[in-house]
Amino acid sequence: MTVAELEAALAAEQPFDVARVFIAYGATAPSKPEPCALPAVAYTLERPRMDGGEFEIGEWETTWEPGDYARAIDTVRAAIFEGDVYQVNLVQHLRAPFGGDPVGFAQSLAHLRPLEPAVLEGDGWAIVSASPELLLQKRGRVVRTSPIKGTRPLGVHVESAKDAAEHVMIVDLERNDLSRVAVPGSVRWPELLAERELAGVTQLVATVEAELREDVTLSELLEAVLPGGSVTGCPKLAACDLIAELEPVGRGASMGALGRIYGNGDLDLALTIRTFAIVDGEIHFWVGGGIVWDSVAADEIEESWVKARPLITV
Repeated sequence: MTVAELEAALAAEQPFDVARVFIAYGATAPSKPEPCALPAVAYTLERPRMDGGEFEIGEWETTWEPGDYARAIDTVRAAIFEGDVYQVNLVQHLRAPFGGDPVGFAQSLAHLRPLEPAVLEGDGWAIVSASPELLLQKRGRVVRTSPIKGTRPLGVHVESAKDAAEHVMIVDLERNDLSRVAVPGSVRWPELLAERELAGVTQLVATVEAELREDVTLSELLEAVLPGGSVTGCPKLAACDLIAELEPVGRGASMGALGRIYGNGDLDLALTIRTFAIVDGEIHFWVGGGIVWDSVAADEIEESWVKARPLITV
């Protein structure tokens, strides 16, 4: 299913109260082959299962060795030096054996207050998210996104010129994305560089919002913001091409969208950072960060682990 087919399918389902929706990163961006079998786009009108059982996770393994990850960071820095890109988000993939109930695992992450805590389950697969990042919200004609950039361990302030510059760069990208579907002059950013404790770490959050033009369809709105700027880079198209070239596997359940589309046209979609896929007895996880010119490979790799540790040590 594509994003356009999702819109048609939901139109055929009317009337309905709420559809729970997943859109993979690879549905709207070039991607390497995926490490696990997931749909590109999926939805259900069924209520989520809440009867979580026991689960067990084995030892985690990484697809990227630290040296390969560091060389990819150097390649991005070289592209920045040439002026091809200004920032690129790189993601590493982890996998481990999994047994038991995905709902039980999701419930173990509830203390992290995910935007979309309910598991989305399909035929042989499940998506579990602890994402705190709002990709897209729509209420009537108002649309908003809240990108996150800048990460430190929980309780540590984000005090870095690099992080602030990276944050503002992504906010500018999100302003541009929303302007494609917004009433001219309506894009605004009421929140910038706001420090919050989210998903077990300290992060910087912004909010960008706009008034949606009346002629914009659901698929046009989704295609304007997907994939999210905070998990791609600037300029977005060039960053996506470099991501597909450098990352060893596809992004699976991560860096896409998960949430709810309501029958009245409103929606709440989380960006699927801090998100797991459970498929065929394995659990998959993706985590990374934005690379800029003054990035230090060791620091960037450690930042990815700062994000991962609160989730893979439950």
